[in-house]
Amino acid sequence: MTVKKGLSYKEAIGEIEDILKQIENDEPDVDQLSEKVKRLSVLVTWCREKLHQTEEEIEKILKEIEKS
Repeated sequence: MTVKKGLSYKEAIGEIEDILKQIENDEPDVDQLSEKVKRLSVLVTWCREKLHQTEEEIEKILKEIEKS
């Protein structure tokens, strides 16, 4: 299971929220629950990586500003 190319952070968070609502409201069967949890894992991992990359980019920009 992968994250589609061009997915934005906002879209990923929206999908996470949708899946959580489905789990809370629909009480999916075990097979569906397993797939939903796998998808959540992929999305959460992707979001963490995106946040880490953004943090590194911001730190780099701030260091460049300090050198100026």
